Amino acid sequence: MIQSMTGFGKHVVQLPTKKITVELKSLNSKSLDLNARMPSAYREKELELRKEIASSLVRGKIDFGLYVELTGDETSAQVNEGVVRQYMKQLRSIADGDDIRLLDMALRLPDSLKTEREDLDEEEYRTIQTVLKEALREINIFRSEEGIVLENDFLERINNLEDLLAKVLEMDPDRTSTIRERLEKAVNDIKAEVDANRFEQELIYYLEKYDITEEKVRLANHLDYFAKTLKSDDSNGKKLGFITQEIGREINTIGSKANYAPMQQIVVQMKDELEKIKEQMLNVL
Repeated sequence: MIQSMTGFGKHVVQLPTKKITVELKSLNSKSLDLNARMPSAYREKELELRKEIASSLVRGKIDFGLYVELTGDETSAQVNEGVVRQYMKQLRSIADGDDIRLLDMALRLPDSLKTEREDLDEEEYRTIQTVLKEALREINIFRSEEGIVLENDFLERINNLEDLLAKVLEMDPDRTSTIRERLEKAVNDIKAEVDANRFEQELIYYLEKYDITEEKVRLANHLDYFAKTLKSDDSNGKKLGFITQEIGREINTIGSKANYAPMQQIVVQMKDELEKIKEQMLNVL
């Protein structure tokens, strides 16, 4: 079954002193375009996390966010007392103010806080991996549900194309007769002597140029192949895209050979249905 490239997944785990959140958002893209946001302390594991995401989501414009919120008494930031006192001294020499106001101003200046870098805890990292797997599971469920909607829409369009092809098959004998009558009338209007055998040969040659038997057969096969590919176990967005191109090629050829207004109107309707398929195909994984 097909999957959409559009999706969202989020999972949260509460540890004794931290809340870990992983968010994944995806939109359509021709290839994998992964944007990662995470605290600097976890950057050493970014490549591993990217690999995990890429193997699961395969393709799409992916936004990955890892958020770690301290919820306990622990903190890695401390006031840089010496720097703050120096700031307050300099501020006092410039303008009058009480210590509380000067302290407030000093704490806003660079280097007033110092952060001690902590080593990444392996147990915490394993928790992050578990949270990521759950978020990936959720986004893949979302993609599959969107894929069902896309599949139903595709099947409706394919059925419409099959109905329109049936109309083409039905009117083709009338089209051939009309073209033949048009040619015979044109020759009669010339009011010249015409060799009957030669004229019949030329007429057959001309009608063969406008014959669409092969195009009708190929188009029917492409429509059937598209429907079968939709039902395959894997999501085959690129393969479906190639089949769509072949469908379009046959429709265009029928239109160029039709030389018959009612059939050309049917071809316009076919192109409209195919364009709707192409628009939705951009979202298929």
